Amino acid sequence: MRDGIKRCLTLLLCTTLLFSLGGCGESQEQEKDAVQGTDGRMQIGLSFDSFVIERWLRDRDVFVSTAKELGADVNVQNANGDSKQQISQLEYLIEKGVDALVIVAVDCDALSETVQKAKNQGIYVVCYDRLIQNAKSDLYISFDNEIVGEMMAEALVESHPEGGKIFMINGSPMDNNVKMVEEGFHRIIDESSLEIVYTSYCDNWLAEQAFSGVNDGLTKERDICGVMCGNDDLASQAFRALAENRMAGQVALVGQDADLSACQRIVEGTQTMTVYKPVEELAKTAAEETVALIKGQKVTSEYQTISDGKYKVPYIALQPIAVTKKNMSIITDSGFHAAEDVYLNVSE
Repeated sequence: MRDGIKRCLTLLLCTTLLFSLGGCGESQEQEKDAVQGTDGRMQIGLSFDSFVIERWLRDRDVFVSTAKELGADVNVQNANGDSKQQISQLEYLIEKGVDALVIVAVDCDALSETVQKAKNQGIYVVCYDRLIQNAKSDLYISFDNEIVGEMMAEALVESHPEGGKIFMINGSPMDNNVKMVEEGFHRIIDESSLEIVYTSYCDNWLAEQAFSGVNDGLTKERDICGVMCGNDDLASQAFRALAENRMAGQVALVGQDADLSACQRIVEGTQTMTVYKPVEELAKTAAEETVALIKGQKVTSEYQTISDGKYKVPYIALQPIAVTKKNMSIITDSGFHAAEDVYLNVSE
């Protein structure tokens, strides 16, 4: 009798244990499915340098909304300008098993090993706006940065065709785009009557360094007619330095990104031009191309290629637009900034 009871209890215990193990296995499988997105939705990791620059928030929002419409979920990471933090975040996304990584690099020379690690695991890598060096990424998409540099130079030449001395306040030396903008800028300036008498770089695109850069340059040469800035955020601080030296409005000032403050300065007469880059088009195209890669629709030969220092990378180059006071309607008519905001301090 007791032996029968023991056998029943043993059988009941084993059955309970089996059900328990089965439930545990099912739970683990469901967790794995949730991580890898096996609900049918593609998984994209979107890694930003930082959100210090005004335009990146626009890029993020358009990319995420477009990707979601196309059936992909996007995990956004912000490295806050720290290259080591960006690598750590990318490794986290790789470990999660995302289908693709879209990267705005903090340091274009520091991520090649991380990119290779992702590609070895079958993850597509798209360089967004900045080309990661020696990495053999699957796609690079940006605006034509050499043309951006040419447009800046042409605006300075047009404002001072008789010649003069200018400063060059560049962005981060770790950003490959800076080199490309410089190449385009020099291509025009070196054939003009303008002379670059001072050059500086702003680590991690810190705008405060543009303020100190202009002031430092003015201690060496005050007779200048123009200042080129790597973007409009830097131009804001360059303008502040010029204003404190009572030179704002007398010295031509150029930048890029069409920040609201830059557009306001242009209509007010204290900035000469900005290069407008329709980021909605860039972000939308990047999301569409990333999803196409995940689906196995290879990037076609109709695109350009560009060298990342070691490999030829498929390249989509969108065209920027030079904006001055004369064609500010490009900004307001497109809805990039509202007219009442641009002309806040002046009559339209």
